[in-house]
Amino acid sequence: MKKLLFGVAYYDEYMPYERLETDIQMMKEAGINVVRIAESTWSTHEPQNGIFDFRSVSRVLDAMYKADIQVIVGTPTYAVPTWMVKEHPEVLAITKNGPKEYGARQIMDITNPTYLFYAERIIRKLMDHVKDHPAIIGYQIDNETKHYDTSGPNVQQRFIKYLKEKFKTTDALNDEFGLAYWSNNVNAWEDMPSVIATINGSLGAEFSKFQRKLVDDFLAWQVEIVKEYRKEGQFITQNFDFEWRGYSYGIQPNVNHFSASKPFDITGVDIYHPSQEDLTGIEISFGGDVARSTKQQNYLVVETEAQAFSNWTPFPGQLRLQAFSHLASGANMVSYWHWHSIHNSFETYWKGLLSHDLQPNPVYHEAKTIGADFKRLSAKLINLKKKNKTAILVSNESLTGLSWFKFNHHSELNYNDIVRLIYDELYKINVEVDIIHSETDNLAFYSLIIVPCLYVASDELLERLNQYVYNGGHAVFTFKSGFTNENLKVRTSSQPGIIEKACGVQYQMFVEPKNVKLTNHSYDIAEDKNEVHTWMELLTPTTAKVLATYDHPAWGEYAAITCNEYGKGFATYVGCIVSSETMSEILIDAVKRANIWRQEQQFRFPVIIKSGLNDAGHEMKYFFNYSFEEQSFAYPFPESVELLEDVTYQNEEMIKISPWSFKIFEVKERGRTNK
Repeated sequence: MKKLLFGVAYYDEYMPYERLETDIQMMKEAGINVVRIAESTWSTHEPQNGIFDFRSVSRVLDAMYKADIQVIVGTPTYAVPTWMVKEHPEVLAITKNGPKEYGARQIMDITNPTYLFYAERIIRKLMDHVKDHPAIIGYQIDNETKHYDTSGPNVQQRFIKYLKEKFKTTDALNDEFGLAYWSNNVNAWEDMPSVIATINGSLGAEFSKFQRKLVDDFLAWQVEIVKEYRKEGQFITQNFDFEWRGYSYGIQPNVNHFSASKPFDITGVDIYHPSQEDLTGIEISFGGDVARSTKQQNYLVVETEAQAFSNWTPFPGQLRLQAFSHLASGANMVSYWHWHSIHNSFETYWKGLLSHDLQPNPVYHEAKTIGADFKRLSAKLINLKKKNKTAILVSNESLTGLSWFKFNHHSELNYNDIVRLIYDELYKINVEVDIIHSETDNLAFYSLIIVPCLYVASDELLERLNQYVYNGGHAVFTFKSGFTNENLKVRTSSQPGIIEKACGVQYQMFVEPKNVKLTNHSYDIAEDKNEVHTWMELLTPTTAKVLATYDHPAWGEYAAITCNEYGKGFATYVGCIVSSETMSEILIDAVKRANIWRQEQQFRFPVIIKSGLNDAGHEMKYFFNYSFEEQSFAYPFPESVELLEDVTYQNEEMIKISPWSFKIFEVKERGRTNK
């Protein structure tokens, strides 16, 4: 990309009165240089079966082109029109809870042939209508696509075909999934029941994996259609989302971001996060790291919040802080959902840059400063490249597996809680990371790999991790790793199975801790933060050194945390769920041992530092202050220019960062800060 994109979703169809020219004028004043349109309004574009009306699309395209605002056009396939469901109710997804009903979006079966016929038709009609328009820079496929738990008879038949291709025989299926239990053996493919109500975790997890593949196939199918029409230089993207906890939280259970992103030119992502006193930047950073890591390149923030709900309206300065936080993780676009606040329906209070009166407001005025700085500094800030030496290995399969077999019968903790426990503590000590997965080839590129709860893993992956350590890598494995193979079949060896080679530890028993603390350790943790909860493994070292044991009258003889030299490398094994303070201490030790402790680690949250190389090869240093308190410290890097104020700072010169503010430095000497 040649310039930073600053944008909004814009729906002229939602406006309560005519104001396109007014909106465009206000966009220009705010520095908005891109809008995304069309993906939410199928019923406007095809009000009746086979009757097409793209006047609203043409109207916006023409007006934006005249104003020199670029456009991303979305395929309108994620919200089906009423006529389709009336004529073809079979397009609605059948889930484990029964058929979906019309009203919400994303209620269709993405494998249904009738739905796919109409989806292809609207895509081709739209593409044929807009393909030659000079305003368009790219296309968005669908919207936050998932499988919507589609599980009906047609999906079950496809799943049987999938199982036949994978296992060849029912005997192999029965053996690998342990279907003899409770008389679940399938002795003829035609006897295969629906798996909606299965009690077999292996079969259920395989179905979830199959459902994620349906998303891969659906998105790739749409990409191939759009490719027939797009012009040279136009990109194709998708806006992936995350596990939702009222905001973007963790790895998406219903999509494999790494496989689903393959057909796209550039990964797009939707990131929503806490605001006001709860703004930490962690969700912005996590979502950005996932998006960037899918293709190891820059990405687009297709949606993020402007105002939204009462608890999301930003404090003064926070909108700027958030926008530049996205850039610091490698984003080349920041786009808000959406331009204005709509006046009806479900997202009435998911407010945009403009409030319901559609007039300038403090958030809009702050956006104007962002747009101006994006334009002024674009050449310095675009295409930020990172070469992180730390990675976290994530696994959709382990996420699914641990949803079948939870830590205990009453805990709400899941896989993403452990991923975020690790990610958040690395973030707070300013260790930047890549997010990798089971098919990542270049493990040796990283000095430190953290492996949270790798409950489901093939022998091949675990041996690769062993080899990574043996060859000189440093790894941190947590509890519940190496437990089952890729089919959720528990290994018959002592746990943690194959990675015992690298970790030098084994265990046979695990318990739910009550009133357990760590003892015999060197971690700097307060007594009230020294807690073991939810899950603990009773570790016995084979070749490992004990870093901590359990302070408990029955379990005191067992190790809780160990470390082990293996070949040229080093592995830490954490056998229990600990407090965030303890996890921070474990990770600090690992970062130091891996010899990647840098000047950034002198600082702690709320001061967050993000780094990378710009297009000129100069090192960029973003300093963020996520707090109400002014932050003052000596600048730790060589002579640099602070870009917002165009002021040169020397090494050790004092700098101050106002509450909810930031500074951006371009280091004058190349390569100095990484030595």
